Amino acid sequence: MCRSTDSLQSLFAEEWGRVTAALIRRFRDWDLAEDAAADAFAEAARRWPAEGVPDRPGAWLTTVASNCALDLLRRARRGSELLEQVGADPLAASSEPSTEELTVTEMNAQDNDAIEDDRLRLIFTCCHPALALEARVALTLRLLGGLRTPEIAHALLVGEATMAKRLTRAKAKIAAAAIPYRVPPPDQLPERTGGVLAVLYLMFNEGYLASEGTELTRTDLSTEAIRLTRVLVTLMPDEPEATGLLALMLANDARRAARTGPEGELIPLESQDRSSWDRAKIDEAAMLLDRGLRRGPAGQYLLQAAIAALHCQAATPEETDWSEIAALYTLLLAVLDGPVVRLNRAVATAMAGDIDGGLEELKTLEADPRMAAYHLLPAARADLLRRRGDHEAAAMQYRRSLTLVRTEPERRFLMKRLSELGD
Repeated sequence: MCRSTDSLQSLFAEEWGRVTAALIRRFRDWDLAEDAAADAFAEAARRWPAEGVPDRPGAWLTTVASNCALDLLRRARRGSELLEQVGADPLAASSEPSTEELTVTEMNAQDNDAIEDDRLRLIFTCCHPALALEARVALTLRLLGGLRTPEIAHALLVGEATMAKRLTRAKAKIAAAAIPYRVPPPDQLPERTGGVLAVLYLMFNEGYLASEGTELTRTDLSTEAIRLTRVLVTLMPDEPEATGLLALMLANDARRAARTGPEGELIPLESQDRSSWDRAKIDEAAMLLDRGLRRGPAGQYLLQAAIAALHCQAATPEETDWSEIAALYTLLLAVLDGPVVRLNRAVATAMAGDIDGGLEELKTLEADPRMAAYHLLPAARADLLRRRGDHEAAAMQYRRSLTLVRTEPERRFLMKRLSELGD
């Protein structure tokens, strides 16, 4: 035992997807895998503070979770046949895959073991075309990312009860249809691509800006999303949207260190120290964006990568080409017409000089029920009103956003803005 217990929460988040994916591969029972993993993590929370964190926490958790699953099967008196079936397939603690990030060039040099990763198999199983797209995304975020039902509901802008039912139905359908747990053959990859990309995109977003909690980011999730997207780009090198998604992730992740201060406080884009941005990631993102644009028409991920690239290219906030960003958001609406895209275009329109036009577009979004609990809508209106000099109206919107926000860094940022207005 060598590690301190300070980072238990981040370790749990990092290992959840690996443990559940391994258990699903072995037992082929999704609910059993989740229950056993939860028991193993509870045991770790009980023992590790006193005993210390193992050198290989993932191996420890996987072994304990496997034993918990066997105990659950025995207690349920329904596992004799399954026990015999899985008995010859012990989970090897020494075979855990590494989560170290690789460049695309390095990834191409790996053998098929890199692709035959439990977590990648889990993504493709969850993204089977027999499942509705919303179910594919939700199920993978739950099982691979370890997100709780409220977090997934928030990320997908639906109610918690609706999301809970969706998850239950999706797992039942996988069992009833005997959907195989594997990466599909090449001829079946295209029909799964949209769902897989959506899963990886939302996983990264939850890591880049957590939906709730004491931290602004969940680096474990964003790092894992980048790693799996690299694998997918290797698996589908001619798919421009996969390349675009990786470019988008890297361009955004390059700014990670500048997004928070010493106390974990949120630092908005215009106030960030741009010298601390990761230029290697920005350069790789630019290379991937160029490659993706040469291989096919720009879809939602290539367009978003182009927007992120424009932010990265600006040496100062004043050099940001907001007019071009607004134009790209208009193109994005043609392929992905949603309220969050419209919100971002409204902000870009305002930052390009038309604050009134941006506020008018934001006002139209208030009638959209999907935005009722989305704290960034009133936060965006507050910021534009503040820039226009309408401080009383801005304070009202900041207070409204405070009733909806679910992370402490964002809450503190909103309170700071409110105090600057003298409220």
